[in-house]
Amino acid sequence: MKRILLVCAAGMSTSLLVNKMNDAAKAKGIDIDIVALPISECSKAAEEVDVVLLGPQVRYQKAQVDSIVAGRVPVEVIEMRAYGTMNGSAILDRALKLIG
Repeated sequence: MKRILLVCAAGMSTSLLVNKMNDAAKAKGIDIDIVALPISECSKAAEEVDVVLLGPQVRYQKAQVDSIVAGRVPVEVIEMRAYGTMNGSAILDRALKLIG
């Protein structure tokens, strides 16, 4: 099972996105585990995931997350339009593409 970590300032806005992404995964028949956490808890979960996606509001902390994962997994800032419209399907597709 693939695991996706969504990171934002407090973990609240990404919680809604987790639901949208889970709905999209279910519709596509994909078994996936998606977790949303605040940036302060990112290091705890980063070792157990296949990709880390940052909310646009914490894009300035990408370098910090990059250093936490040390190149083990892809780290990317979620595209602002997809995030703003909570397009779970598009964000899920991007995460899966990053995982490979």
